[in-house]
Amino acid sequence: MFFLFFSIVFTNCSLTRGLLGTRRFPSRSPAVDPRSVSDSSEHSPILVDFYERYLVDQDSSAFIKITSERYTVATLQRLAIWGKRMTRRAAVLALGFLAEYETNSILGRALLDRDRGVRTLAETAIRNIWLRVGNESQRQFLRAIQRLNNAKRYEDAAVKATSLIHESPWLAEAWNLRGFACFHSGDFEAAIRDCHQALEINPYHFAAATGMGHSYLKQSNLVAALEAYRRALRLNPNLEDVRAQVVKLQRTLRED
Repeated sequence: MFFLFFSIVFTNCSLTRGLLGTRRFPSRSPAVDPRSVSDSSEHSPILVDFYERYLVDQDSSAFIKITSERYTVATLQRLAIWGKRMTRRAAVLALGFLAEYETNSILGRALLDRDRGVRTLAETAIRNIWLRVGNESQRQFLRAIQRLNNAKRYEDAAVKATSLIHESPWLAEAWNLRGFACFHSGDFEAAIRDCHQALEINPYHFAAATGMGHSYLKQSNLVAALEAYRRALRLNPNLEDVRAQVVKLQRTLRED
């Protein structure tokens, strides 16, 4: 279940293949009124055609190019909330490729969308943008810490994350990544503190909430673990392993 813990490497490869970085949008891009769209072939925005083509060819580079030439991030944000089902899916996918951290709240809302497809795409998209924060140097730092965690070099990752936190304490993902390193180093109290701080900065960080639950569970604090897991589910109802933990803990606490 630890793949749910933090936003490290577990992204959908089919959604991210070919992505070389964020893209700027031309100012001449036409705006689209999301209230006027529908899922019928007659009225669907062309974004849906781009999305359906992507589903067939899985060519993320082409999807990024044609979408960025036609839509602004602001328009994609509106479509992600107000569009019809297929439009919302297409917009959320595009935001995961093209948007930056400022889209965090939009994708956080999309995690609660009534359509499971939108929710699934939103989870991948929001994990991506959590690393697109700060200046380029800070983003490189985050990616380097992520690589150290992936390589199980947790002590090195914690040291590097601490350096970034001292420089830029407002970077939620730096706290999250250090919490991941602390958890795997067996320092569960430090992991809880870092996860809590990540959530203070980024209230949509379901992975940090999940990490708190794992850490409390390691400390045998079942009540605190249950509350942390419930918080993660309130942010992201798609966390089925977390849901299973909630059911298990509820049963255990009732029996006690």
